[in-house]
Amino acid sequence: MKRLFTALLLLTLAGCSSGLRIDRSHPSANQDSRIQFVVLHYTNASLERSLALLTHGEVSSHYLIGDGPATVYQLVDENRRAWHAGDSQWQGRTWLNSSSIGIEIVNEGYMDTPTGRVWHPYSEAQVQALIALLKDIVKRNNIDPRHIIGHSDIAPLRKLDPGPLFPWKRLADAGLGIWPDAPSVARQQAYFEANPPTISWYQQQLARFGYAIEQTGELDVATRHVIAAFQMRFRPLLFDGTPDAQTAAILQVLNRKR
Repeated sequence: MKRLFTALLLLTLAGCSSGLRIDRSHPSANQDSRIQFVVLHYTNASLERSLALLTHGEVSSHYLIGDGPATVYQLVDENRRAWHAGDSQWQGRTWLNSSSIGIEIVNEGYMDTPTGRVWHPYSEAQVQALIALLKDIVKRNNIDPRHIIGHSDIAPLRKLDPGPLFPWKRLADAGLGIWPDAPSVARQQAYFEANPPTISWYQQQLARFGYAIEQTGELDVATRHVIAAFQMRFRPLLFDGTPDAQTAAILQVLNRKR
């Protein structure tokens, strides 16, 4: 019995002393960041409520930009997965929580009134803080600026954020996105007014841009939602989901940029 105990002790000590040795002297060149996208949201809540929901609720994000002052809070380490995107799809990739950084911005979204829906604006301080944060994230993770997208892009049937007052053009002017140039849009719009494209054309072009959309050839409810999401981002003065020459022109110009 004594000999058996001694043998087991020696085996245990031998295992502890050897441990696991990993040689990390040959890193592969064939790799990139797991982070491919940045998804932008509004919280539809006050700062206090937003912090509570994002730290102790069922959702989370990597960053939260407050209001008055526009403080940037980091709530989740970038190497960890935050729960901000949900059921989502963009450019054929699904469930973007695993491949994105989520940024929430304190903004109450909208309010329905007897005279129509009223959207809440973003403050200049919030926009400046967001641009600085995005530049840092894009640089560190080598993210394609065109992969900065909205929640409404990746889930157009159920989400509206960051809404029509979000300054997408400001971001594009800062090198953080894509925006159509007006002269090209005007030329294409004249063409499409004389030659209206089919619904199949819209569905194909929207899918090429990145949206998840079924190729039904019909102007169904889902197609209207996707068109509205695209319009809200690039033509925010009218985003009713109705295909028209200006929408077609913007879509054509943007797809030629990609």
